[in-house]
Amino acid sequence: MKRNICIVIATLMLIVPWTILPLRTFDWALQSPVAEIMVYGYAAFMIFSGIFSFLVYTKGGVKNTWMQVCTVINGIYAVGAAAILCMTIANLFF
Repeated sequence: MKRNICIVIATLMLIVPWTILPLRTFDWALQSPVAEIMVYGYAAFMIFSGIFSFLVYTKGGVKNTWMQVCTVINGIYAVGAAAILCMTIANLFF
């Protein structure tokens, strides 16, 4: 049961980052403070989802093909989000 719940959570974490696309169609989402907060929030979530999927796959022992797919995709999301955060932090100092 615990394995299935972890797989469902990791699968839902694949979908959540794509919800930023419909949100960005609104005018209020493109204004400066809201846009930055949304990007940082989504980046933090994507990093968390990558770490969660990696830990479930390695430490949790959920080693099936679908969990491998979730781990790879969430890992790519996490690396991309970390790059976005690093670029914004570097932009603050330079």
